[in-house]
Amino acid sequence: MKNLWMTICWGTAAMCVYGTLGSNLNAQSYDPPWAKLQPTRTISIIAKPGASDTDNGKELVRVIESLVPGDRLEIGSGTYSVARFWDLTVSGTAAAPIWIAAANDQSVIITRPDSRQNILNVGQSKPVQFLCFEGIEFTGGSHGVRIGKCNNVWINRCHIHHTHEVCLSANTADTHHLYITRNTIHDGGGTAEGMYLGGNHGDVIMSESIIALNHVYNCRGNQGDGIEVKQGSWGNLIAENHVHDCNYPCITVYGTNGKQQNVIERNICYRSEDSVMQVQGEAIIRNNLLIAGKNSAFASTDHQGKTTNIQFVHNTLVNTSHAFRGGSWNARDKMVIANNILYSREQNALHFANGYEAVKILGNVVLGHGPKQGSRIGRGLEDFQKLSWDGSERDAIPALDSQFTNGALEFHLTIDLFGKVRDEKSVISGAVIP
Repeated sequence: MKNLWMTICWGTAAMCVYGTLGSNLNAQSYDPPWAKLQPTRTISIIAKPGASDTDNGKELVRVIESLVPGDRLEIGSGTYSVARFWDLTVSGTAAAPIWIAAANDQSVIITRPDSRQNILNVGQSKPVQFLCFEGIEFTGGSHGVRIGKCNNVWINRCHIHHTHEVCLSANTADTHHLYITRNTIHDGGGTAEGMYLGGNHGDVIMSESIIALNHVYNCRGNQGDGIEVKQGSWGNLIAENHVHDCNYPCITVYGTNGKQQNVIERNICYRSEDSVMQVQGEAIIRNNLLIAGKNSAFASTDHQGKTTNIQFVHNTLVNTSHAFRGGSWNARDKMVIANNILYSREQNALHFANGYEAVKILGNVVLGHGPKQGSRIGRGLEDFQKLSWDGSERDAIPALDSQFTNGALEFHLTIDLFGKVRDEKSVISGAVIP
């Protein structure tokens, strides 16, 4: 039998999570255009033996604030505690970025002695651009890293955790061309978002940015979205993130106020006390694996804007409660649900509380109550190799006797999990996490 399903193997460690998936899709495509430029000067700093963490932190701040375009700072192992308010305002250029990195993957921890301030603010008082942080651990403080008036800022392979508020935020000023990639983010406090990007009601907008290959988990607190992109933020790519165990949705994306759609693709999300993924409007949502949401696997309704212009294609939803909920999809423009696997054990595969006039529904495989037009009926978890309703097993490769073939119109064909173009014999969707 020809194997038409694309397979992705996720490891249990954060490195394996982004490394394995990214290797299938050329992970460098998520990096900024200036990623491979070479520094003109490399500087090193080490934590001085016998010095306090605070003294080492003071020296680190002094050195970082003296960097100029083309510099690469390599930081040696140690804990660097910054006791004061720190607003970093150094910038590189498109031809000469600034790099701040852990030396040879050494353990570099930047922290604070209390939670009265964020660990690191970037560009709060003046714009910052062409700056990269790589391989650094941030823990403690209020927010872990707070991005202000920034463009072309790259946070790569960092570890942000056990903060007293949001782990990583960009919600105080408009930003564009941010690159947040390959990070491990978990256990924030307060509202406890892993990432809070943009502002309510479009007051602050993030645009044309890439959020990819991150492992985000244990977002609890009194809210707890894994990755949240707020109203009015547009033209962003949220791709190949591994997000799980959140109070609120693992990924929440609002609308764009009529600007370029956001693209949400190839994310693996599971276990939410709310819906696993929630998208208000103006988005392409494809090739995601969503499992185990208390309310639904996927939800979409009016919130700070109208639900419109959503194409929901090639996703796999497996949930005890509702699989798909479209609360405000009735008679809205450009609404498509095509070529998905939508399995609900106890409620609706498709649930439209207010109707679904003008919604294009075709090529889906469904299990559960709700509309059946344009769909075939699935059997249950026996259709997959090893998948569980609670998200503990996530091998969504089909069983040998499954019949998940596409058969959709060419308009709805899309790329698969490897970034290859599907044809009419390709499968609907699929992913595997051992």
